[in-house]
Amino acid sequence: MVLAVALTGLAGGATGVALADGNGSSGGRQLLFYNHAYGVLDRETADAIEHSAYLPKFANFQVRTTTGANGEKWTGRYLMGRETYLELFGVGDVPGQDGVLGAGGMGLSVERAGDLATVTGRLPGQGVPNPISFRQTRDFGDGVPVPWFDAVFTAEQYDGFGAWGMEYRPEYFADPRGKTEPPSHAGDVGRERYLSDDYRDHLMRDVTSIRLGITARDLANTVPLLRAGGFSVRELPGGSVVAEGGGTTIRLDSVAREDAGLRRVEMSLNHPVARHEERLGRSTLVVGPGARAVWTFGDAR
Repeated sequence: MVLAVALTGLAGGATGVALADGNGSSGGRQLLFYNHAYGVLDRETADAIEHSAYLPKFANFQVRTTTGANGEKWTGRYLMGRETYLELFGVGDVPGQDGVLGAGGMGLSVERAGDLATVTGRLPGQGVPNPISFRQTRDFGDGVPVPWFDAVFTAEQYDGFGAWGMEYRPEYFADPRGKTEPPSHAGDVGRERYLSDDYRDHLMRDVTSIRLGITARDLANTVPLLRAGGFSVRELPGGSVVAEGGGTTIRLDSVAREDAGLRRVEMSLNHPVARHEERLGRSTLVVGPGARAVWTFGDAR
């Protein structure tokens, strides 16, 4: 899922959303949770990741091309956990500005059916008078798209990063090609149901922290969604924002567009291991010691 792909054909909507005053969330129980994030890396790093002999051992690792709404395609490298995952692209792997070095995005999903409508209803109170709704589809290769998830955006215009709220569709869960799990309770549209249990056969369990550099405008468009979703949001000196809740910490640093991009990802492991360092292009993945891994991308530009 890539923001420009999702917004193809849309018109109107809010732009230039300002940071809300004060800290904290919009109140009530948390509705949105970190689902996945993506970053566009230099070709050397993307190719090293794609052809790594280590990553298929470390994680439920996939390289695949996905067809979404309007026939748009993107090719990504995926590290899939129990509830969360990471999506990595090389320059040009996705169309338009989403395929430029340093571009990125983040999906935040609900766990209960109907919660996305509540999030959308909260957005005007966070300074987004006209949230943008969108339905993403997925084509499994037979030319018959199935509804995949509903999404909401705070703005149509962005510099290089976009975040969206999302709710998986019942049609997708009902389609056997999706290989999803049965519901664990009424209204279950959660991340664990969506992702397979193949993570159990690898080290990586989940994304516990992610840090990205994004422009001030993209940051201003993202904060209202985080607050409406129930994250606890803190603004730090220098323009950074930290959002906490649901087991994943999200840090967004305000930077110039040329300095934007994925910086650091921390992951929990299924069991403790000794320290192992893997150099992947211009990034470094350090696994262990213990039950955590840290992947840094700071020199990937």
